[in-house]
Amino acid sequence: MESELNSLESKIRQMLELCQNLRTENQKLRQQIAALGGDNKVLTERMIYARTRMESLLEKIPEGDEA
Repeated sequence: MESELNSLESKIRQMLELCQNLRTENQKLRQQIAALGGDNKVLTERMIYARTRMESLLEKIPEGDEA
């Protein structure tokens, strides 16, 4: 009976350790998601700026029909 209780206690410890590890990993992943979301926002803004700048430059190029 005692060996069964020891075995059960060991399994419970392993489960608790696994749960704690998963909580820690989950927190790290949430932080990564937040950081990547910020990076994504910055890159999106840079793309919009680049597109706007490119469109502005293309408007300044004279048409080729006036030769």
